[in-house]
Amino acid sequence: MAPSTSSAVTLRVNGEKYTLTVDHRTTLLDALRERLDLTGTKKGCDQGQCGACTVLLDGRRAVACLQLAVAAEGREITTIEGVADGDRLHPVQQAFLDLDGYQCGYCTPGQICSALAVIEEHAAGWPSAVTEDVRAGAPALTADEIRERMSGNLCRCGAYAQIVQAVARAADQAKATVA
Repeated sequence: MAPSTSSAVTLRVNGEKYTLTVDHRTTLLDALRERLDLTGTKKGCDQGQCGACTVLLDGRRAVACLQLAVAAEGREITTIEGVADGDRLHPVQQAFLDLDGYQCGYCTPGQICSALAVIEEHAAGWPSAVTEDVRAGAPALTADEIRERMSGNLCRCGAYAQIVQAVARAADQAKATVA
């Protein structure tokens, strides 16, 4: 008898549990969009290069097109649909809206999920490829730092200047909330 090519998995998405039977080859992106109707996460290149499908797995960013759904079992998945608090936008979402950090909007969900992780990574003191002195603690979140940390997310419309401003504003607000 041939082994089964599908499994039942329980995915925790945006605080809710969903049990699905999926083919072992089903990506997290396809499970979210096609099986759970969470279409905010976008399919761009389907090769992990554009960042349109960025979600948070246990608070860390991941490109959902390269993540198998079966491998996400037991992990907390946050999509763009789970970022706001009811009708109240998350500060990152509000900053993108206020500063026009989007144009067509296709990449925006992935950009926002990535920005959430960037702000957390920076707050935790993680260096980036442009951090001048990794021994000096958390670097300032400069425009160069933001650009480097967001470099896995492409915007075909070219809203990069506004995206950098939106991430900087949201990071400043997050710091002010903690202080």
